[in-house]
Amino acid sequence: MTVTKQSQAKAKVLLVEDDPSLALGLCDSLQFEGYQVVHAKTGQEGVSEATRSRPDCVILDLMLPDINGFMVCEKIRAIDHTVPIVMLTARSDEIDKIRGLDAGADDYVTKPFSIGELVARIRAIMRRVQGRVDAIHEIVIGDVLIDPQAHTLTRGDDIEHLSYYEASLLALLEQFRGEPLSRDEILEKVWGIHAGPNNRTVDNCIVKLRKKLEPCPDRPSFLLTVHGVGYKLVKDVEVKENKGE
Repeated sequence: MTVTKQSQAKAKVLLVEDDPSLALGLCDSLQFEGYQVVHAKTGQEGVSEATRSRPDCVILDLMLPDINGFMVCEKIRAIDHTVPIVMLTARSDEIDKIRGLDAGADDYVTKPFSIGELVARIRAIMRRVQGRVDAIHEIVIGDVLIDPQAHTLTRGDDIEHLSYYEASLLALLEQFRGEPLSRDEILEKVWGIHAGPNNRTVDNCIVKLRKKLEPCPDRPSFLLTVHGVGYKLVKDVEVKENKGE
């Protein structure tokens, strides 16, 4: 593990990359841009560094010598729900991109890429993530209290952790509570990608959230499907009307 520093570093970036020449070039370029860079050569080392150094952003190669980037991403997400993760790969298949995003990555850059593009994505994603964290501070759904910043769901004395995307999706639906949002709009605002014809990312996340939120997930009262449109988080008055109160 190597660490490079600049006196006025803007943020700490963890680079998980096993290719020596690519890693050296990225470390030098990111340092030149003002970032402090922590370099890990393996997946396990990357997870350890994420735990130890608490980076502001992670640049993660998909193909690593010990464990793949998907597993590393999941392990880092278990440690830190909010750190932005940009995945690097030579693969351009949509299924790999979807798998990476489902594992918790925030963005996906296909090799070869320019350092200017990568730095621009790092800046944009850090702004976007910070904006999501600051936007909504508390969400009440039935007897559940959600803290999007802490990524927690509290029901009575029970506290359950939410994934980064689960918390972000709920914050978005809360912002437009009572109004339906399309799958395309949700995917773009929360995941930062455009929907493909077979993309089930939003639907899968809704299913997971219903299991955590709804008394009867198969008959949801709060996270409703709006047929032909997408999903909405209903207001309390709508819940009462649906129950005939």
